[in-house]
Order: sequence, then C-alpha cells, then structure tokens
Amino acid sequence: MLAEFLQYLFTGITIGATYALIALGFTLIYNASHVINFAQGEFLMIGGMATVSLTAMGVPMVLAVVLAVILAGVLGIALQRLAIAPAKQADVVTLIIITIGASIFIRGIAQVVWGKQYHVMQNFSTNEPIEVFGAVLNSQSLWVLGIGAIMVVGLVLFFTKTLIGKAILATSMNKEAARLVGIRTQMVLMLAFMVSALLGSVAGIVVAPITFTSYDIGIILGLKGFVAAAIGGLGSGVGAVVGGLALGIVEAMAAGYISSDYKDAVAFSMILLVLFFMPRGLFGAKVVERV
Repeated sequence: MLAEFLQYLFTGITIGATYALIALGFTLIYNASHVINFAQGEFLMIGGMATVSLTAMGVPMVLAVVLAVILAGVLGIALQRLAIAPAKQADVVTLIIITIGASIFIRGIAQVVWGKQYHVMQNFSTNEPIEVFGAVLNSQSLWVLGIGAIMVVGLVLFFTKTLIGKAILATSMNKEAARLVGIRTQMVLMLAFMVSALLGSVAGIVVAPITFTSYDIGIILGLKGFVAAAIGGLGSGVGAVVGGLALGIVEAMAAGYISSDYKDAVAFSMILLVLFFMPRGLFGAKVVERV
C-alpha cells in the first residue's frame, strides 16, 4: 500500500511541478496586463518539439535546449508586439480572444512543420529508474523538480532584486502611475510575455521525456496550467506553485485509486469546488472597494 501511494505521489508531484511552471507563466502575464494568455501552452509545445527536432539534426542536447528556449522567447515577444500591442485599447475579453487565435495559429504552423505524430525525447541523464520504498521514480522526475525549483527561486530573485522585475511589478500594480514615473509599460509587457514564454518552454522541455511531445500537447497542459493558476489565485506566484502541485497530486491519486478515465474530470472539478467557496482562489488578493 505504501509503495502504491508513493508511486502516485511521485507521479503527481512531477506533473504538478510542470503545471506550476505553466501557471507561473499565466500569473506573470495576468499581473502585467490582466490578460489570460491562452497561448501559454503553445510555448510549452514549442520548447519540447524544437528540442526534439534539433537533437535529431545532431545538435548537442544543451545547445538544442538553449536554442529552443530562445525560439520560444522570440515567439513570446512576437505575440505581444504583433497581436497584443496593436489592440492595447481593446477590452480584456478581446485580448483573451486574440491569445486564443494566436494559440490556434501557432498550433497550425507546428502541425505543418512537425506533423501529427508523437515525438520521443531521451532522458537528460540515466534511463535507470530510482526505487524508493518499493515505488519507482523516473530519473527525469528529479530534473523536473530540480529545474522547477530553480525557476521559482530565479523568478523570486528577478522580481525582488532587478530593476526590470520591479518595473513589471510596478506596472501590474498601477500601469498609469508606472508610466508617469518613466517606466516604459509596453516594453515591460513585452518582457513579461518573453519571460512567460521562457517558463513555458522550459516546462515543455523537462517534461517531454516523460509525456512525449506533439503539436497539440499544449492544449491540455495549457488548460491544466490555467486551472492551477485559478485554484491558487490568479496573480499569486505562491498560489501558482501550490495550485500546480495540488492539482498534479489530486489528479494522480484519482487516476490511481479511481480510474485514469476521470483524471481530467477531477482537475476541472477542483477548480469549480475551490472557486465556489473561494472565488479568488487559495491565495488570491482580496479586493477592497471604497464606498
């Protein structure tokens, strides 16, 4: 029983860490622009697919990862400059629809370039599983958790120690005030989209050896990342991490003890349950209105 429980727990934490990275991307853009970027999952797909393609062409793994992340970052900038910035006077709903359209466009291009089949990527290190109290842990899971933790710590330092990070925070709090003190808010939004794309691509690269990758993998993983962000509270970095891990663990437990057929249903039931009792999520900021 313990081995079975640990097996599901390890699986849940691994996929939960991936959801957390995707949720952080949603949170970052939501904080900077109050837009929910439904193209976030496509950055994850680009990271995994580009890495697989480059390694198949003989490019060393490390260089392939760097180039894939750069490609995703460029696409993030392009999305903001070519799709979001021209419609900056539009309402939030219109901007969200634009990101959905961008997602469909990127997915279509990926299908033409890479085809519909699934692609396999080798583990970063050994293929030998690690046994812990009878449960088997994929060595790639340690990479997912380690890189996920590094990215979270890096984001914290980025927002608290760098001028660019503080500019993004200032823009999220009050865009007009930030503009008045000399912050170039459109540049800040572009950087937010770029960092968000980098996060998504890293998540796609580290999880690809476990889940495989394809042109449409960003749809469901992107939605799960959004669910994680909403559960934790849109706009909360801590909430994104907690929401991602919680979603991954509950999903894995449901798949193991009930049926894998209900895995996705459990995920979307969680968001309904949490938001019914806590409309702003677990860590969402309370809004106080003056009357």
